Amino acid sequence: MHLNNFKELSSQQLNDLVDMAIEVKQHPKKHEEELEQKSLALIFQKTSTRTRVSFEVAMTQLGGHALYIDWRTTNFGLSDIGDEMQYLSRNVDGIMARLLHNADLQKMMQASRVPVINGCDEMYHPSQCLADLITIKEKHGSLKGAKLVYVGVHNNVCNSLIEGCTKTGVELTTVTPIFNEASRDQALLDEAKQTGLWTATLDLKGAVADADFVYTDTWVDMEFFTGAKFAAEKEKRLKQMMPYQINAELLKGSNAYVMHDMPIHRGYEISAETVECEKSVIYEQAENRLYSAKAILLELLK
Repeated sequence: MHLNNFKELSSQQLNDLVDMAIEVKQHPKKHEEELEQKSLALIFQKTSTRTRVSFEVAMTQLGGHALYIDWRTTNFGLSDIGDEMQYLSRNVDGIMARLLHNADLQKMMQASRVPVINGCDEMYHPSQCLADLITIKEKHGSLKGAKLVYVGVHNNVCNSLIEGCTKTGVELTTVTPIFNEASRDQALLDEAKQTGLWTATLDLKGAVADADFVYTDTWVDMEFFTGAKFAAEKEKRLKQMMPYQINAELLKGSNAYVMHDMPIHRGYEISAETVECEKSVIYEQAENRLYSAKAILLELLK
């Protein structure tokens, strides 16, 4: 079994995965040796802080071993992806890949003899969404009936939130003035609409009014934020999105928790004061990436 997104998981299976992560978080010593003598290859084509740290530490704390592989130092860019995966998958028990293109991840999955985990690409970010669902359940007490508002660009994180929330009973409203076409999965969106749990609007103030959680993400993909070639598009996007910043004025009168998947660009998608406000659960949410990784690894490798 691979984990590209949540499409192969039933609502019950995804809820069970959330519960498993919370159980592992509460009882870490119980799981210290569950992946003893197992190895996980971590392939990074994109930069990373949380994905690398969470999966590497998760393998260590579960008794296994993680092997960090920088795409640029391998032959993945020189040879056929399938050939390289045929070799790599004969040496490890699982592979986590953080890539630029989901099409390349699918090639990996087709060639691999062991489970492949999507560590983020332009289409999906399942391990992040699982951490988000863990955070929501811890703070709200249940997933079903919780109200989450996502504000920003419709991207990979937004896709996974739509899929994850509609499968677990979370009521999701997305406020996304910009749609990243590279992230479009129309089948996912069509299926989500049928659940009645996902609403799209541009009425930011109205959406936030009765939210339990308000969630934002970077407006500019991390690999382009400082890139000179992307400067014009960056400025255009920032100008268009500034009215959708998460700040104290927007949240006045709201009791919603504030979420952000990081990395944060303070003063852009979220004000610095809001990052540090008493309702911010951003760092707890980020910490839950570790337990998200543990649950995924236990499900796929144990």
